[in-house]
Amino acid sequence: MKCSVVVFPGSNCDSDCFHSIRDVMSQPVEYVWHKETTLPPCDLVILPGGFSYGDYLRTGGIARFSPVMREVARHAKTGRAVIGICNGFQILLESGLLPGAMLRNRSLSFRCEYVSLRVENSGTMFTKNFKKGEVVKIPIAHGEGNYFCDEKTLAGLLAGNQVVFRYVTPNGAALDSANPNGSADNIAGIINGKGNVLGMMPHPERAAETILGSQDGKKIWESLLECLK
Repeated sequence: MKCSVVVFPGSNCDSDCFHSIRDVMSQPVEYVWHKETTLPPCDLVILPGGFSYGDYLRTGGIARFSPVMREVARHAKTGRAVIGICNGFQILLESGLLPGAMLRNRSLSFRCEYVSLRVENSGTMFTKNFKKGEVVKIPIAHGEGNYFCDEKTLAGLLAGNQVVFRYVTPNGAALDSANPNGSADNIAGIINGKGNVLGMMPHPERAAETILGSQDGKKIWESLLECLK
């Protein structure tokens, strides 16, 4: 499984993703600077978390115009895998590779903590090693993670089984009290219609080793490895 981690000015989780792929999963991976106009041959593109361009304009609003994003879109169009984590999810939304938008957290404060997620779709290349309904522990770290879309878009996501993760209580209940940012329908992660582009606000790369407090995020990399090897 060959991987590319795209680096934007202000990315700060690129090395975490790189470490997860190279050192935890023992897979080949390389950094790709945002000004590149080509991608190296790869199976998976990772858009990492951080504050691309300092979050000026909107989160992801400038990064979506980086030259490399044209190649990321072409990569996705061919059916190859793309995952956007936190700021990477925001960039996918701004790029139109996923539907919806991000608003500021309803608390208007930055949230950095472990949260519980329920796996809503275990039939994707990103989640095949999970069980549907499984509750996992993965951290968040964002100030604008309040996922928003109109009713028609939400209905389409639900009908297409495109909601992959929801914020829940440790017991698996999708209550408003378990929603750390106010996201519509407690949504923490969605996938495109083809099933090859995943956006999620929680950070699986920060939950890939026991020393970090959880290994639940490692299952995403393991799922991809099984599908892409």
